[in-house]
Amino acid sequence: MKRILLPLAALMSLSFLHAELWMPAIFSDHMVLQRDLANPVWGTTDPGQTVTVSIAGQRQQTKADGEGNWRVQLMPLPAGGPHQLTVDADEARVFEDVLVGEVWFCSGQSNMEWSVDRSNEAAIEILSANYPEIRLISVPRIGTQEPQDDFEGQWEVCSPETVVDFSAVGYFFGRRLHNTLGVPVGLVDLSWGGSAAEAWVPREVLENDPLYISYLAERAALTDGYTDAVHAEKVAEWELEVQAWEEAGREGRGPRAPRDPRSDNKRPGNIFNGVVHPVLGYGLRGNIWYQGESNTGRDPQTYGQLFPLVIETLRERWGQGDFPFYWVQLADFREESPEPQDEQWTRLREDQTMTLDVVSNGGQAVIIDVGEGRDIHPRDKHTVANRLARIALARDYGYDIQYQSPRYESMQLEDGRVIVSLKHVSDQGLYAFDTETIEGVAVAGEDRVFHWAEAKIVGPNKDQLEVWSDAVPNPVAVRYAWAINPVVNLYDREGLPVTPFRSDDW
Repeated sequence: MKRILLPLAALMSLSFLHAELWMPAIFSDHMVLQRDLANPVWGTTDPGQTVTVSIAGQRQQTKADGEGNWRVQLMPLPAGGPHQLTVDADEARVFEDVLVGEVWFCSGQSNMEWSVDRSNEAAIEILSANYPEIRLISVPRIGTQEPQDDFEGQWEVCSPETVVDFSAVGYFFGRRLHNTLGVPVGLVDLSWGGSAAEAWVPREVLENDPLYISYLAERAALTDGYTDAVHAEKVAEWELEVQAWEEAGREGRGPRAPRDPRSDNKRPGNIFNGVVHPVLGYGLRGNIWYQGESNTGRDPQTYGQLFPLVIETLRERWGQGDFPFYWVQLADFREESPEPQDEQWTRLREDQTMTLDVVSNGGQAVIIDVGEGRDIHPRDKHTVANRLARIALARDYGYDIQYQSPRYESMQLEDGRVIVSLKHVSDQGLYAFDTETIEGVAVAGEDRVFHWAEAKIVGPNKDQLEVWSDAVPNPVAVRYAWAINPVVNLYDREGLPVTPFRSDDW
């Protein structure tokens, strides 16, 4: 009897040691793999187990390491499908309806998170969202200091049912690419409303730079000593406040539920660990980004270094080179100013523009004409997506279209007037929309006091501005669209607004 029981016990103990084949949720039915790329596929199984990955006639094989981790790279595939992707270890996983095409990640805060059903023309957009070769997946918003390897989610076929809650900018961008290229498109939504840029990179990246010491200390002051018990007390207090508010007739806005600072979207490293890390390394073409509003309340000079750091860190950790990274500049917002103004939003916009000069393979969509004064979330996501799509179609897919908003290049003084030269202006030149009067230009003299100015389009290529003001007989500096919500109307003839600029460094 003993000779029978001992082997059975041994077998039972071995069964507990068996690790089933596991792969993260980014691999599921209906997924899209990036075409013409050696796509990574990874997971875990028993240590030393042989793993074979098969798709479209190719087989890639490897062995799991001592901890059971395995990873293969598929040979590049052309656009097409559907395919079946099979992973064989001591058991098998079969993924159906796998397409190969263009994969773009959609990152940022609430304006990227903003869904199709809350955007302009929502009803007709949802009804017409029948695109079986566009695939969508969203990563849940989990904030943590511990790197996560998985998430709850799966790829879905784009339809009126699945597009409702998806990122509007992401979907409209992806649809433009799909309709133009005629290939499958996969969109991965990583957005988290209200997120700080510091949360998108590993904490240790910030800890190694003295520029972020004060922000790290600020966040540490919120989390040190904050326990589950403390949070429970705050929730209980909030519930009493809600009860009192309801008993008083529910007047005004109700009390806001407490947020746990340990898991929020402003804590350094939280989004990188909880949202980015589970999909880190998945094959992609590029990333579109719409963030910055949450960073306007701090020293704007910080963002000028932080934003490039975010881009370079994500690229480094992704391990797929300097993939395209295209962002949206902050829109106009709040009340229009009757006088020229200098504000933190203007400085952060400038930092976003200057990032074009310090990172490779970057692009910026200027939307200074798209915002809504009373709402930080403009509903016109079509224009935003179209301007991002222009960049991708021109830079990544070879289409000959204008994609850069005109930018300030230089200025010179001539008899009390300023001649401003702009670059990235199309052959048809500049254009003042709606009226011939150019709005939003200001000049200053040595006293650094800015006054509204008159301007006209000049130059043989119509890519210059002649600017003057009777209030400033000897101007030394010029600014355009330099306000949180400037009144502006200067465009390239292709419909791209001139990028806000200043000639000074005051």
